[in-house]
Parts: sequence; C-alpha cells; structure tokens
Amino acid sequence: MVKQLTLAAPRGFCAGVDRAVRIVEVALEKFGKPVYVRHEIVHNKTVVDGLAAQGAIFVKELGEVPEGAPVVFSAHGVSRAVVAEANERHMIPVDATCPLVTKVHIEARRHADNNRHLLLIGHAGHPEVEGTMGQVSADQVTLIETVEAARTVEPPAGRHLAFATQTTLSVDDTAEIISVLQFRFPNITGPRGEDICYATTNRQKAVKDIAADVDLMLVIGASNSSNSQRLVEVAKQAGAADAILIADKHAIAWEMADQAGHIGLSAGASAPESLVQDVIQALADRYDLIVTEHGHIRETVNFKLPPILTQ
Repeated sequence: MVKQLTLAAPRGFCAGVDRAVRIVEVALEKFGKPVYVRHEIVHNKTVVDGLAAQGAIFVKELGEVPEGAPVVFSAHGVSRAVVAEANERHMIPVDATCPLVTKVHIEARRHADNNRHLLLIGHAGHPEVEGTMGQVSADQVTLIETVEAARTVEPPAGRHLAFATQTTLSVDDTAEIISVLQFRFPNITGPRGEDICYATTNRQKAVKDIAADVDLMLVIGASNSSNSQRLVEVAKQAGAADAILIADKHAIAWEMADQAGHIGLSAGASAPESLVQDVIQALADRYDLIVTEHGHIRETVNFKLPPILTQ
C-alpha cells in the first residue's frame, strides 16, 4: 500500500527544551546523583524517563527534596514563592526556565512595579501560567483563557492595564483574544515583542503549510504539552481532514492511517527527533512510503547554561 508522508519542518526540540535537558545532565555531572527536578523538566515521558535513568529524581513539590540538595526548576518556570522556599531550605537552585518564559516573568514584574493590572492570556493549571502568575501578588493579575473571557472580564476599576501571554499558545487564537482586549481597553499595554515563542510560531506555521493537503496529521507529543495540543488544533483549523496527538509509535491509530493516502507528521517542542524517526520507521514497515519534508525555516537559536553550572 503506497502512502505519501510529509514531514513538517521545523518540528521537535526547541532551544529552551534542549537547554533544559542539558541543564539536568550537566547538574548530574557537577553535583553527582541524585539531582532533584521539580515537576517534569519538559512535558515528555521519554525525556523524563531518560533523565531519571541517569539519576534525576522528579518531584511534585520541594517538600520532597532533602534540605541542601541540588534542585532544578523545570523549563516552564516557577513562582517567586518556590524560589524563596528553595533558598530558605538551603537548596542549590538550578534554574532551567526557558529564557523566553523568563522574559514574560520580567514583563509581569515590571507591570506590577508600574501599578498596572496584568491580564495574562493562558491555560489555567499549566505550570508556565502558575509560574508567571506567581511573579506578582494575586490581586495584580487576572487569567484570560478564552475570547469570551476577554469580552466579559472586568479588571479592577481605575487601574492601568497590561497583557502578556503564555509562550505556547495558538498564534491565531491568541491574536483574537488580544484584539478583543485592545478594542475594549484601548490604552492597554502590550509586550515589547511577541510573547509566543519563535518555536511555537514556527511549528504552527509548518503544520499550517501542509495541513490542507493531508488526510491525517500525526503530531508527536504528550497530552499535557500545550504546544503539542495546539499543533493538533492548528492542523484541523488549517484544513487537515483529521489530526491526532500520539505519544510515540505505539500510539499510532492504524485504522486511521490505513484510510489516509497522505499523512503529515510533526512533533511538539518537547518531543525528541528519535520519536519522529521511530514513527517514520513504523509507517515504513507497514506501507510503501514516499517521504518528503516541507519547510524552509532553520532554527539557530542557542541558549547558554546558567552560571551555576559553568563557573
């Protein structure tokens, strides 16, 4: 059975994820086993399991970490309260927060310092959102999850307003929310540059470019990965006949793949290329594949490791 497979490019690991994984590996080299990591370093089980095999211990909260131990904060960022707790318990904090998330944290604190109330566009419960909201006091920020919320939100009276966004949102959906806020609050202050990160934007564009031509878009990523979930949504909105999220080759929906003459393949920013190659091989084992790659954007961003690991 002949199938056409189009690979979206770019896909998979972004610079922030690559940096976070390297931070855990270098911390293990520097401090020895174990190194504790608060929450999943990135949202991918393969990555987390691989680091755990090297000696990383993943915990939900700092209460599970012995006093004085090295602890890595995940790429999604943490609240100021978490940093304070680590310092109070004399831990060795190693910050793997993506620099593009740190940029949003700095924005949030700057708005608070300038007495602006922050409208944060994002998903409740996501660790990045919790970390960003935790940069300021609870009465200085309101979470906006939907266009409807943007239409109905009533921020504190008499306060200057600002907005910021989670870095892994749908570019199109976020633009709609921002336009509603700017229409309702013409003097609202926005970020100096785009909050949604370059990698999220590039992966969404790559999926959009091939979506209308495919019968099925496979997106490799974890169910709790915001940027991966958005790729599925973007594919459907851009005309893919169907699109699903799969964790790895074992999750391929073969009944859907059998019926698709043209399959598209992408991967969220937390998914390693090894998972992509595994899926390609699984498809090649079952079908006569014609494989092409679509996309010309080449990412050259590289983030430095934190000074605590390099000094």
